[in-house]
Amino acid sequence: MTQSLIKRETVWRSGVVIGFVLLIEFLCRVGVIPVDVMIAPSAMASHAIEVLRDGRFAHDILTSLVNIVAASVAAVVLGFALGLAIHAMPSVRRALEPMIVSYYAVPTFIFYPVFIVLFGVGSLPIIAIAVMLAVVTMITATLTGLDRIPRSLSKTAKVMRLSPWQSALRVKLPAALPYLFSGVKLSVAYAFIGVIASEFILSGSGVGYAIGYAYNNFQNDDMYALMLMVLVTVTLINVVLNRLDARFQARRQR
Repeated sequence: MTQSLIKRETVWRSGVVIGFVLLIEFLCRVGVIPVDVMIAPSAMASHAIEVLRDGRFAHDILTSLVNIVAASVAAVVLGFALGLAIHAMPSVRRALEPMIVSYYAVPTFIFYPVFIVLFGVGSLPIIAIAVMLAVVTMITATLTGLDRIPRSLSKTAKVMRLSPWQSALRVKLPAALPYLFSGVKLSVAYAFIGVIASEFILSGSGVGYAIGYAYNNFQNDDMYALMLMVLVTVTLINVVLNRLDARFQARRQR
């Protein structure tokens, strides 16, 4: 894909987003969308800046970010380790693959009472649900990456008499990295979803809890400001991860 085509796609994507925001702004300002339903995007942004300045939700924001980072790291590490183990045992892989494929048909949040019993009320059940939601994407990406490692590299590891873990870290991991990073990107996204969604039902703090509290108390300005912060944060994270992913994919095509 040429640079000019990438720039053109970026311009079109940005134009669609800006156009949608301007349309919502116009509809809110002229009263087509009532203020008790949605406030204008400019009002959301100004109130979000105000909220960040006064630090009213600093604890909730920090709590959510810590949970998201913990869930993302746990999902990536656990998913990679399980992917390696499953890849090394073909019979186990054949037995598990149908369940892995259909995994996301199971509503993960039905297990939250079990996690509360196991971990109590707090961050641990939230992180557990987010990990459960994100880990399978990393397992799948690991299996895909390992399947596409050239046989010559595996033979080189055997000639050098590397142990299974040495082979995994020195040979398999670098070779599969472009595929693995796609799994990392999806794992972060699912961890983000899992944490914010879990905070609505499992937590007394966090951005999800704060949004739910604002909704229940008709505090539209706080609710939409927090929602905007979540959208902006997710967008920035995706931009960074997509840039890194593009570099890894370019490396794979060399």
